[in-house]
Amino acid sequence: MSENPTFILAGNGPYDNRGCEAIVRGTVKILRHYYKDPSFLCVSFFQNQEQFEKQRREEFDPAIVHKKANKRQSKFDPNWLLRLPFRRLYPELYKNWIYKEMIPYIENSNSVLSVGGDNYSLDYGIPRSFTYLDDVVLERKKPLIIWGASVGPFGKIPEYEKYMKKHLQNVTGIFAREPATIEYLDKIGIKDNVYKVADPAFLMDATEPQSNKKIEIEEDSIGINLSTLMARYVSNGNVESWINKASTILEEIAKRSDNKIYLIPHVTLPDSNDYLFLKEVKERIKTSEEKMILLPPTYNASETKWIISKMKLFAGARTHSTIAALSTCIPTLSFAYSIKAKGINRDIFGHEDYCLNPEKLNPEIVAKKIESMLEKENEIRAELKAAIPKIENEALLAGKTLMKITG
Repeated sequence: MSENPTFILAGNGPYDNRGCEAIVRGTVKILRHYYKDPSFLCVSFFQNQEQFEKQRREEFDPAIVHKKANKRQSKFDPNWLLRLPFRRLYPELYKNWIYKEMIPYIENSNSVLSVGGDNYSLDYGIPRSFTYLDDVVLERKKPLIIWGASVGPFGKIPEYEKYMKKHLQNVTGIFAREPATIEYLDKIGIKDNVYKVADPAFLMDATEPQSNKKIEIEEDSIGINLSTLMARYVSNGNVESWINKASTILEEIAKRSDNKIYLIPHVTLPDSNDYLFLKEVKERIKTSEEKMILLPPTYNASETKWIISKMKLFAGARTHSTIAALSTCIPTLSFAYSIKAKGINRDIFGHEDYCLNPEKLNPEIVAKKIESMLEKENEIRAELKAAIPKIENEALLAGKTLMKITG
């Protein structure tokens, strides 16, 4: 067992996205299994200084130190505007500016893990910040691992796909979290440095909220997570239309069921806030306060996982909210707007029967699907109990593979 190594976990978002926190917690658990007393430097992208300070202040794991990557802070951020021509004229210096807080630590680290899940895709635009990260690390002759990730597709921009093929062939390892990524990478000629793993978040522990956050979850409740992001897929970006549709869906579920319903936020970023979205949806519903409860955005990732683990059934949009449910063997309906949810379901069940595509999101279809899954609750739980240990083992083995390829 290697002793006291430092790992850099770079490229993640803030913990206000509980999926980002779950990736860190799961990764830390994996690395602690294979390395003695490791420490972790998390170099993440924050939206403002206050968010960074909050995360640093609230970090409860003494082995984790937080640093921030430099990024545009606002539309008219003077620092960023000054550096924009700098990026074109001196790209190498610009890359180093983004990761300047990380660079002093690279030499003495074991390796740099590029974490974040789906950063290497076109879902959020050209992933320039992350290819820069790879360059900064590889130029310093350190292993760079794209860790527990979905990668691609880039075919919408053929020239960029050619660039990414060459770029990805040069990284030390791509630890792919679903078969669709492996199939895509194979199709464009990348296979020698690709390893199949499972999302590290499957290994995050669930923690019961304590003291002033303590909560009693009523037996046989249904948990639901919906997000503003889904408007992009359900209503061509029309958020108002999606709020109205979401309210009719929740009303129909409440009408057909005697179960208490908990609305569970999983991402509470300033520009993408499940809590504010669900609050707006709930205000348009006539269902009583006792029957439908909106949870406050005060629970961290592992506490949220504990709450989800108490549900009879969970239906979620955010990928890591569904991972929290699936990994605790809760029957889970995934509102699938990307390859991630389908890939995870195929890995676990061998089919996509518990996924609903955006075009199928209407009150009748969603409520019926939940009813049918509740009828099969015991069967689904049994399937999960058989499958999840294998998925967890696959996530854990990522540490063994890392040890093997980094020496």
